[in-house]
Amino acid sequence: MSELVRGLGVALATPAGRGEALLARAASPWLRWLPYGVAFVLVATLLPVTITVLAQEYQVNGALAGALGTAQTAPLLLAVSRPLQAWWVIFAADVVGGFVLLAADLPDDLPWPWTPMIVVGYLFLMLALGLRESRRALLGVWLMTGAAGAVFELVSPQRPGTGIVVLLFVLSGIVLLLTATLRGRGEAERRLVEQETISEAERSRRTLLEERTRIARELHDVVAHHMSVITVQADSAPYRIPELTDAARDEFASIAAGARESLAEMRRLLAVLRSEGTEGERAPQPGLDRVQQLVEATVRAGVPAELSMAADLGELPPAVDLSGYRIVQEALANVVRHAPGAATRVSVRTDADGWLNVLVVNGPAEERTSPLEGGTGTGHGLVGMRERVRLTGGSLDTGPLPDGGFRVAARLPLTPPKGAL
Repeated sequence: MSELVRGLGVALATPAGRGEALLARAASPWLRWLPYGVAFVLVATLLPVTITVLAQEYQVNGALAGALGTAQTAPLLLAVSRPLQAWWVIFAADVVGGFVLLAADLPDDLPWPWTPMIVVGYLFLMLALGLRESRRALLGVWLMTGAAGAVFELVSPQRPGTGIVVLLFVLSGIVLLLTATLRGRGEAERRLVEQETISEAERSRRTLLEERTRIARELHDVVAHHMSVITVQADSAPYRIPELTDAARDEFASIAAGARESLAEMRRLLAVLRSEGTEGERAPQPGLDRVQQLVEATVRAGVPAELSMAADLGELPPAVDLSGYRIVQEALANVVRHAPGAATRVSVRTDADGWLNVLVVNGPAEERTSPLEGGTGTGHGLVGMRERVRLTGGSLDTGPLPDGGFRVAARLPLTPPKGAL
């Protein structure tokens, strides 16, 4: 039922004048064809009855009755997609029909200038107009309907049955008002859905940019350390190696100058990446040698975690060392936030193929909580993991487990692949 209401709400908000079907944006295919079915049934019912009543009750010539009945009812099929064009045809036919009946000698008990069948078809037409056209167009249609009725009252004030003019004027105004209000609510709902979609996309984009900026700042610290070492070694080389030639001294001086220039460029880039009012971190960037401290802090937070880590991982590239630590940190933080009390296992190892394997697996939470990427979190956790793995040229596999737990598995290359940072 909720899908039906939502589909109708979106469909009723379809902008006017585009010639789209009334429910072209509905979720279910049968909803798109529902108005056509209703219009067909209505025309198939009203057309023969209208012609019969005009010919037999109002004594209109058979051919003229057929033409008038067709013009007053058949355009209702067009009203589904182009209600304003259909209204012009039906309105003109209704006015012509009123003048045709004016010339007839009608009994006092017959309504004039319109038959009850015409009123029914006209109200359906008002429904289609109210759902599709602008308020200015609706006001014009309603006023012209009243003007036509007033003209017939003036032309033949003594003619009985003209109370139907007032009835049609009032009912058409009510239908137009209700349908225009309903369409307004549908438009508001559509705008709200679009705004929510845009906000979610913007939030995801902002999260990704913030995480990339944070990673860039951390990598700056790692690279800056090595560039500083190069600068110091190049500057001190002439003092440590006295037998250097003048050409070699000039070469070392050039290397030191290039390293200092690179450091200056990196600092300028970092100033652009930093948010206003943020100060740089003074502490060195952490590495996998501090994973044990992460696990101990997690245990103190109430999560039974155990660590399996090789005693000597060997010399790791700084970016891989930092990324491995951050992946474990984010994974454990997610466990504490979304699966408190869940048994957790952390494994950090290198393999013979030159890869660092980081695995964090937790069991189901002791109490029901929101999913890993839901809840009240900012969404930075998994986004940061993916970005770090991508920048180092590795791979990341995350997802829920059958028992209700969660798994984070990352593989980072110990030798940076070609093109990776």
